[in-house]
Amino acid sequence: MLPAGRIASHPLPERDASKLLVYRGGRISDAMFRSIQHYIDPGSLMVLNNTRVVQARLEFFKPSGARIEILCLHPVLPSKDVSVALGHASPARWYCLVGNAKKWKHGTLEIRYPEQDFVLYASLEKRYEDGYLVDFSWEPSHLDFARILELAGQTPLPPYITRKAGESDRSTYQTIFARDAGSVAAPTAGLHFTGHVFDNLRNSGVKTDYVTLHVGAGTFKPVTSDTIGSHLMHGEQFQVGLRVLEDLASHKGPVVSVGTTSMRTLESIYWLGAGLLKGHRPSGDVLKLSQWAPYQSTGPLPARDLAIGALTDWMKREHMEQLRGETALIIVPGYEFMMTDVLVTNFHQPGSTLLLLVAAFVGDDWKKIYGHALDHGYRFLSYGDGCLFFRS
Repeated sequence: MLPAGRIASHPLPERDASKLLVYRGGRISDAMFRSIQHYIDPGSLMVLNNTRVVQARLEFFKPSGARIEILCLHPVLPSKDVSVALGHASPARWYCLVGNAKKWKHGTLEIRYPEQDFVLYASLEKRYEDGYLVDFSWEPSHLDFARILELAGQTPLPPYITRKAGESDRSTYQTIFARDAGSVAAPTAGLHFTGHVFDNLRNSGVKTDYVTLHVGAGTFKPVTSDTIGSHLMHGEQFQVGLRVLEDLASHKGPVVSVGTTSMRTLESIYWLGAGLLKGHRPSGDVLKLSQWAPYQSTGPLPARDLAIGALTDWMKREHMEQLRGETALIIVPGYEFMMTDVLVTNFHQPGSTLLLLVAAFVGDDWKKIYGHALDHGYRFLSYGDGCLFFRS
């Protein structure tokens, strides 16, 4: 367990004033995030996740005074596509986590905002072992669900930040380049970036591109099974533009993933492209990658440009400008990285799949890295400091 005092519960006043631990060639050095351009090779392509966090945490009170908290995870109706569902009018059905669920056996909950002439209703449709189906309706019914969450919801801070979310978290728990709404957790490596940092990177010869992966609550799910093979990863939706894929296919220098979500997206599109080269034919326009698919691959692996080129060729035949996919990929020690050469990330929770990903990327030195961070005053987790890892 991390010492409680090392978990950053608030962001720094300046995003790029965080510390940066740099690991390269087995050596660790300490820097500031705002100087990251000095450590990344010119000619690198940096890929960031531009998902936008939605105000997905809803707080209801029963007439008895009992507090019921609902965290909207992913849509079920009218569409499973998060972008479509957020843009849809009343009603809606979402898969959710429910806090204090034992106090909500039945009945409809409501949130009223008389000054805005707005009301949101929630009713429990079905209980599952690890979540609930919740039906929502609202008035005025023509408003889309994204607007409803903006009006009634709160920032879904991760569970290890125990304070209540404040108004400032709506902006600080959001990257400055956030665009496409759909996440219930921020791609936190991107929180350090400012316009000044981007200017320095551009002037240093580093190019940037964007992908979109909507982060689910599964990112916080600890590994509790006896073996990692028994841990279940939930699928997360992603989108990558045709132009970005063409950039990746033609790029000859290092690829820098900003965050574990960007890395999982990049690695996923490689395996989807490799599948196309092996004769796999998608059954629809949403490509899906299962949790263990890369580890079950046999035979020689295609080069990066060939795998991504197969995707772009398929998209052009299908007249698609956006690749839409869903990935449950888990990256653990033994994984063979096909896309990512450099990783920008934060410090992660012990016992998490994110720490397993780091261990896969840097090897056993992750223990030395985290020990150095604990000994040198680094701040951990979502609002904490950053790391720059070069693959061994």
